[in-house]
Amino acid sequence: MNKSDLRFKYKALRKQLSEDKIEEMSLAIANKLLQLPIWHKTYFHVFLPILEQKEVDTECILHILSGKDKEIIISKSDFKTCSMTHFLLTENTTIKKNQYNIPEPLEGIEVPIRKIEVIFVPLLAFDTKGNRVGYGKGFYDKFLSECNPETIKIGLSFFEAEDTITDVFENDVKLDYCVTPNTIYTF
Repeated sequence: MNKSDLRFKYKALRKQLSEDKIEEMSLAIANKLLQLPIWHKTYFHVFLPILEQKEVDTECILHILSGKDKEIIISKSDFKTCSMTHFLLTENTTIKKNQYNIPEPLEGIEVPIRKIEVIFVPLLAFDTKGNRVGYGKGFYDKFLSECNPETIKIGLSFFEAEDTITDVFENDVKLDYCVTPNTIYTF
């Protein structure tokens, strides 16, 4: 299936999820993450979910990271350049939704991309080869392409893998893992 069809399919599937189901599946994903060989790392990038898009709720992941004394990094989007600036999440960080309902830090301590060791990646769909489909603006492809080659990229999905995404582009960056409520995919 191509990216456009997958976007349509998975947006429709997400719309059917209740808040309780999202909470239950998000917790299952967070618990599965504990099995990954990533916990010796220090700098973890986490997306804050767009609740209106019924994304994986990362609150449990934030609690795990905080409990393990990890440095948590969140982003602010620039829609003119389709790029993101990354900030350390601290108790003083003020979060506000932008015009697209993306929760973002208003300001803070900027963290260079090269410091980020693990990235939890939002997505709509993914395939068995580690390719992902996002919303199509290219924010994460740009971000992931600027990271160190050894940065661990972990997709989070409520749904299992598709066999193949038919229109993968040369500059699409593959995931290292994708975690669903039931499965850890390794690529």
